[in-house]
Amino acid sequence: MKRLAPLMAAALALSSCGSSEPASEPTAAPAAPTATAVVGAAETPDPTAAPTAAGSATPAATPAPIPVPPTPQVITGGEGPTGDLALVSGGWATDWSTRTIGLDELRIGIQAIPIRDRIPPIDNPGFTPASEGGWSNPEPGLLLVVGDTARFYPLAMLIVHEIVNDEIEGRPVLVTYCPLCNSALVFDPVVDGRRLRFGTSGLLRNSDLVMWDDATESLWQQIGGEGLVGAYAGHRLDVIPSAIVSWGDFKTGYPDGVVLAPPGRSASSYGRNPYVQYTSRSAPIPGFFDSTILDERYPALERTVGVTVDGRNKAYPFSVVQASGAVHDTVAGVPVVVLWSPGTADALDSPVTAEGADIGAALAFDRRVDGEALEFSPAGDGRFTDDRTGSTWNILGQAVDGELAGSRLEPVVHTNEFWFAWSAFHPDGEVFGP
Repeated sequence: MKRLAPLMAAALALSSCGSSEPASEPTAAPAAPTATAVVGAAETPDPTAAPTAAGSATPAATPAPIPVPPTPQVITGGEGPTGDLALVSGGWATDWSTRTIGLDELRIGIQAIPIRDRIPPIDNPGFTPASEGGWSNPEPGLLLVVGDTARFYPLAMLIVHEIVNDEIEGRPVLVTYCPLCNSALVFDPVVDGRRLRFGTSGLLRNSDLVMWDDATESLWQQIGGEGLVGAYAGHRLDVIPSAIVSWGDFKTGYPDGVVLAPPGRSASSYGRNPYVQYTSRSAPIPGFFDSTILDERYPALERTVGVTVDGRNKAYPFSVVQASGAVHDTVAGVPVVVLWSPGTADALDSPVTAEGADIGAALAFDRRVDGEALEFSPAGDGRFTDDRTGSTWNILGQAVDGELAGSRLEPVVHTNEFWFAWSAFHPDGEVFGP
């Protein structure tokens, strides 16, 4: 097997993925053989009720202007990759002459060739009823609700695979997770009428997963869903709202939901965290992130609720949300609430994903019901009450008791990535807090 230049190999402290051995110090690189974790490097990809509307919008007296997302500048011409990037991408059909970034922004996260899909995505996933799921209550996972179907994708499995090419009620969905940024995002993978299959490229940008599609071999950024290099450079995938929640909250809120099933391997092979003490670091891994762009207003690895409404981005650091339990705001003219409740484990610090510190869950919603914006107050035990009816709500935005029982808040697009990642990709974004 070919090996890359010593400089690249030195970027990571290598060990078998899934090792439960802690790093020698919190500032050491995570014990993983790739930038985005591999379990079983020789593996290949497996071949084998909608939230009710939050009500009609009530126009604000003075509507905030809705910004139009900037169109990325597409660069054409110029030389292709050189050095180690040329080595690892040899044989790719990517159109390197069409791009929105400089190729020097791409970092190599895999030590051995081939790097592409060495972190094996899941294709044609299977699911198990929530009533039969064996995860412990604090286990964190990605919650996705489409139509009448609710699905839970445990981070313990997404750490290993990072991408799930899925379909829900006939709708294609692309489920993604980057452990280095703790960014969990779901996209519509249909571009120009063509459904794309995505994989892991083995490359990073700002420490974040760079994906590839197998139709044009274009490269895509996970955070933001932007096409970076190739035929689809400048395109942007549509985001489907999702959230990171605990298994306990999921199975309580969606007892008829389903959970991602192990793809041809035992369930016991999941649950080990290859990034032991990663969230105890004071900064991201230098080899994968340019420290000169680090925003020091908050700790680099503090989790952040990144809300996006009509092209406007705003961050809500977990420390700010946790302090009040419920943060009320307006983004691009939309009244939003960010709720926090305990009970969700940090998957990226303890050797076992479900045994990490309780960092809680923070979700963002449009806080209008029947056209009226509500305000929420924490009521203990992960519950909230609204100021209009006193109804009781859970962290999933479901009214579970009172006059509004059965109602649901409409989620807004939001993420829980680390502060360094959110600020790097949204340098002009707003930040809520002092």
